[in-house]
This record gives sequence, C-alpha cells and structure tokens, in this order.
Amino acid sequence: MQRKKLPIGIQTFREIRENLAYYYVDKTPFALQLVDQGKHYFLSRPRRFGKSLFLDTLKELFEGHQALFTGLYAEQHWDWSVKYPVLRISFGGGVHKQVSSLEAVIHEQLAGYEARWQITAHLPDMPSRLKRLIQNIHQQVKQRVVVLIDEYDKPILDNLAAPEIAREMRDVLRSFYSVLKDNDAHLKFVFITGVSKFSKVSLFSGLNNLKDITVDKRFSALCGYTEADLDTVFAPELPGQDRAAIRRWYNGYNWSGEAVYNPFDLLLYFDRQEFRAFWFETGSPTFLIDFLAQNKWFTPELMRLEANTALLSRFDVGDIQPEALLWQTGYLTFHKVEEILTGHWIYTLGYPNREVEAALNESLLPAYGPEPRTALTARSHLIQALQRHDLKALEHSIHTLFAGIPYEWYRKNPLAQFEGHYASVFYSQLAALGLNVQPEDITSKGRIDLSLRLGQRVYLFEFKVTDEQHAGEALQQLIDRNYADKYRAPDVAITLIGIAFSPSERNVVGFESLTLEPSA
Repeated sequence: MQRKKLPIGIQTFREIRENLAYYYVDKTPFALQLVDQGKHYFLSRPRRFGKSLFLDTLKELFEGHQALFTGLYAEQHWDWSVKYPVLRISFGGGVHKQVSSLEAVIHEQLAGYEARWQITAHLPDMPSRLKRLIQNIHQQVKQRVVVLIDEYDKPILDNLAAPEIAREMRDVLRSFYSVLKDNDAHLKFVFITGVSKFSKVSLFSGLNNLKDITVDKRFSALCGYTEADLDTVFAPELPGQDRAAIRRWYNGYNWSGEAVYNPFDLLLYFDRQEFRAFWFETGSPTFLIDFLAQNKWFTPELMRLEANTALLSRFDVGDIQPEALLWQTGYLTFHKVEEILTGHWIYTLGYPNREVEAALNESLLPAYGPEPRTALTARSHLIQALQRHDLKALEHSIHTLFAGIPYEWYRKNPLAQFEGHYASVFYSQLAALGLNVQPEDITSKGRIDLSLRLGQRVYLFEFKVTDEQHAGEALQQLIDRNYADKYRAPDVAITLIGIAFSPSERNVVGFESLTLEPSA
C-alpha cells in the first residue's frame, strides 16, 4: 500500500477525492444511515473534527456526483439516478462582532443561490428569502431541497464575552432557522452542525423534529478517526511509529460510543513527526480560561467530573455551566456513561488525551498566579529534578514556582487561604509537562492528594496548608495509611513526599520525603 498525501486543512470532498491522491476515511456509511433513518439532524462536535468535510460529503452525495465516490460504500448503495438541490449555509468564515455583519454574510450567501436558480425578486428580510428559495427551487426541479448548515453557532460563540451582542446574534439566527419548521413539505434532508449545543428553546424554537445525534453511540465516530482507520487507511504512515504514544496524545474523544482521534492532530503528527498540541494551538481558549478562573475552578477536578444530561445541556447566553462548556468545546470527554435509573444518565468526564491535559493546564497556570516565564523556568527545573531524582532540586523548583506569583495577584485574588489553590497550581505545573499525573488518586486505603508515575519511579504527594511546618505530618499520613501498597512492584521505586504550604508566606514552608526502593 503506497503512501498518499495528507489532507491537512482540506474541507472539500471533491479536492480530496479527485485523482484519489489523498488519504480519505470513508464516512459514507454514516451518511446513508442518516438518510435512511430520518430527515432532520443536529450534530455538535469540537472545532477541526471534520464537520465541514462531512457536510461537503453530503452535498456531493445528494447532488449525485457518483465519480467522486468510486470505491466508497456509497458507490454501491446510493440511488445515483436521483439528484437533489442543495443549499449549504456556512457561518465558519470570519468573526462577526455586529449583527449587520452577520446579516450581510447571510444575504450574500442567499443572493448566490438566487442567482444560480434565477430567482430575481429580492425580499428584504433573510427568513423570507430563505423560504422563497426553498419553495421556488422545489417547484423548479420537482425535487425537495437539502439544507446543510455549517457552524450554526459561531456568530454567538464569537461574542460570549459580550452577552448583549451574543443575544442579538442568537435572535437573528433563531428567526432564520425558524423557516425550516414551516417548510418541511419542501425539504428532503436537513443537517445542522456546530461546536456548541444551544437549547432548542433558545435557538430552534418550534423545530421539534430536529434529531440530536451528538451523544448517539451509533454516530460517536461520525467525525474523527478510529483505531481501525489507522490500521487500514493510514497503514503506510505507521512503520516505526510508537502507536501507544500516538494513542495517549491524540485519541480518546468519545461521545458514548467508539473513541476517535482528532483528525487535525493526527495528520499534522504524520506530517511533522513530533508530538505537539497542534489542535489546541489553533484555537484561542481565552474565554474558557477566564471563565474557569472566574469560577475559581479546582483544576485537579478536571480529570474526573460527573454531570447529568440536564447539566450538559445548559448552554445558552448568560447560562453556561463550566462542565457543559468544557465538554462541548472538546476539552473534556466521556470516560464513562451510566444509566443509574431508567432515563437518568450520569456522565463521567475527563481529559480526552495527553495533548489537552498538558496544553489546557499550561494555559490555565497564569490565571492562577504564576507568570508564564517563571512557570516555564520552574517547569524545566522540575522535570530535570524528577528525572535525576534530586529531591532538593524538586523542592526548589516548587518554591520558585510559587515565588513567581506576584503579591498584587494575591491582593486581587484571595485564593491563598484555600488548599485547592496550591494543589491546582502544582497539579497544573506537572500536567503542563505532559506527565502521567493523577490528582486525588484513589486507593483501597484512602485518597492520595497526587500521584506521579515517571518511568520506574512513582511519586506520592500529600499537602498541608498551614502556617506551621507540618510537612512531616503529611508524610506520616502517607506512611500510616500504607498508600504505597498500591504501587509496590519488584522494579518500581516509590517516593513519598509531604509538602506544607503557608497562606501567610504564600509558598512552601516544609518538604519531607521518604524513598522506598524496589522490593526484592
């Protein structure tokens, strides 16, 4: 099997499929399943997961361009004798900060379709133009119309930091989308995608027949690449690769079914041959970081959160739950889905992979006090100390990290009185290194504040927040509760570390350790 081009950033199905020069993961089985089972669909997925490419695949499918589907599932399972008119509306381009800008974009796209279908009488408002387009096209070609809407929510998301503008954007879009309800007789298929999952009441009022497949396990892998896709489609890229490392870094996104890789990450990794936070670096999570900091979020909790369906669905302007925001934007994913009572589901959320955990925590650190340059220097010293098992240097790197938090920050953010502050900063510093770290690690003996695995060594940390040097007590707690038992193995050394943080000193005032060498 020969290597092909990597379709990095290409969202056009035709460009990928012409001449078969690019790798392509066949998503047409999902497309045909959707068409066979329903008519109106909604799908929420994080950015850069292939939503636009899937919509473009639907467009080419309904328009009947059979040659593009050579060798794909749809080639032998689709009725190519029938072609359908397609209206594809996208809000993905640009940033809209004013309603006039949004309206101009919509009018421009509608005008393009009016010109194509020779509909000359222009109506002033957008809903009327869309309604007339759908009805006139149906009348002209005697086939019902397919409507595909991409990034339906982007004009709202672009303005979450300015709620009044966001509400204006929402009202404009709600009026525009309402046309779909009243023109069902003229529609063959409707598919709406975006990053967030705004409530139907706020944005799709009246569109009760819209089927949300966001957490439908049958469509968990509709966007993204599966392990099987790597073994088959991308097999030429795999020789010499560390599959376990690729999986740790980029796999793990799950919507109650099969887990997938982020396509953007995987393609760039194959191209660059290095592990980097490719997906994270393309976004600007400023609003997310500020949102978490304002809510004084205990960052170790991000590894394991529980939420129900109602909480994950609470996403509207002025009413956004942190869990819903983190999940819908892709920074958290499902680790476990459990029906505790009939119709009552509990979702356990956590980081999808090493990339997100490391990059998000690095971005969060400045919001919790440490200045980026100081944190970076301390992080460099910290990993060197851990690799050399130099505990004095480890203590010094932790002290340097907290010493880099300006007094002015504490004056404006009185978090130093809370143990969670110190645990959050220390955990985020370790997580930013991409290390195998587990906060509040559960054992049969109790709960360890933090554990860290590094090669053949395990570090167990216990924290005390006190103005007295009680690091010895923290260490003794690790010893008395036999926390090391969980990790004992013939080739594993275990280091127990008690750390005392002082609210008045705002730093480490005690550091005690005990190393248990591998058992014989």
